[in-house]
Amino acid sequence: MKLNKKDIQHIANLARLELTEKELAKYGSQISNILKYIDQLQEVDTANVEPTAQVTGLTNVFQEDKVCVWDKDEVKAALKQAPEFEGGQVKVKRVLD
Repeated sequence: MKLNKKDIQHIANLARLELTEKELAKYGSQISNILKYIDQLQEVDTANVEPTAQVTGLTNVFQEDKVCVWDKDEVKAALKQAPEFEGGQVKVKRVLD
């Protein structure tokens, strides 16, 4: 699949990349080659192939959550290790805007 300059510019804009004319030509050629390879893969007959999500044979191991009740001294000791706490809870910086 051959991409034109407009397609490459659109992809660059989506990726928030500012490309020079030389870079547009270079990356356009590379992306087109990748898409040609993907087109080859589309020709492979996969009618009798079972879909797989992963091939390593690994499975998830889940552990039951256990609630541990701490006495007041354990809570105080844990809070003393925190750089900042308020109302019996550890205070942390906001991670979302």
